[in-house]
Amino acid sequence: MAVGSFFGSFDWNAFINALILGVSIASIWLIAALGLTIIYGTAGVINMAHGEFIMLGAYSSYMLQSYVGLPFFLCVPAAFVIVGLVGLLLERGLIRYLYKRPLDTLLATFGVSLVLMQGVRLIFGSDPKYLAVPPIFTSNFQFGFVNISAFRVVVLAITIGLVVALWALFYRTRFGVQVRAVMQDKEMAASFGINSDRVYMLTFAIGAGLAGIAGSLFGVLNIVLPTMGTGYVVQAFLVVVVGGGTLAGSVIAGGATGELQSIFAYFTNDTFARFVLYVLIVVFLRIRPQGLFAPSARRR
Repeated sequence: MAVGSFFGSFDWNAFINALILGVSIASIWLIAALGLTIIYGTAGVINMAHGEFIMLGAYSSYMLQSYVGLPFFLCVPAAFVIVGLVGLLLERGLIRYLYKRPLDTLLATFGVSLVLMQGVRLIFGSDPKYLAVPPIFTSNFQFGFVNISAFRVVVLAITIGLVVALWALFYRTRFGVQVRAVMQDKEMAASFGINSDRVYMLTFAIGAGLAGIAGSLFGVLNIVLPTMGTGYVVQAFLVVVVGGGTLAGSVIAGGATGELQSIFAYFTNDTFARFVLYVLIVVFLRIRPQGLFAPSARRR
């Protein structure tokens, strides 16, 4: 009787809304993690400056909007190019000398993150900036009892498009074959004429560019600040670690963590939901430290 009373009084409409919000949260977590997944999965680099790449994407869009007058949806691909070039310069100037020294790479990218954050603060100040989108994307979509922000739907659509594009790049192109060959055995790939330095350079630039896209989108969802990337990078690392550093793993991990956070937040609150989610992630990694989908061959 008590169970029947519970289901009779349970607000199913609100719960289904929470599930749909979980999909939106998952898309945000995933798009923040895509660039990190590529960099870590290919070169094994834990890029501590990934959050600052996200921040640079937001500020790139802000500058293009404010000083050039570029429409927002042209700022998004422009942010990919700008931050991708920053990533390429960083890889050529620093990271390529540290690939076999993971601790040094971690410390170096952490130092780069501090430099980028303070540099943006000196140039733009610490006051918040804002990105504008067409009015149609500032409203909410209403489908029966489901209510969701129109821009969150845009973020979800862009995330799906990026995942499909990355899958096609890494599994349907010659470059993708080269990336997977370098991941499995760098020396053997070199014996077949594959330039591993070029592969690392391009994947690092692509990963940085994806962070730029994430920053451009997150600048609309939240205010643009020099410290905005810090919160997102924690979520991105969780998705990458749980997913095992693979694209498929990151997609599943992003979806699962987004849904779990939304469900826990529905029954409790957002702060406690994050606490429970992080505890579950720690327990999962204690049981399966390699993540959901570990690479089939160990990187050499």
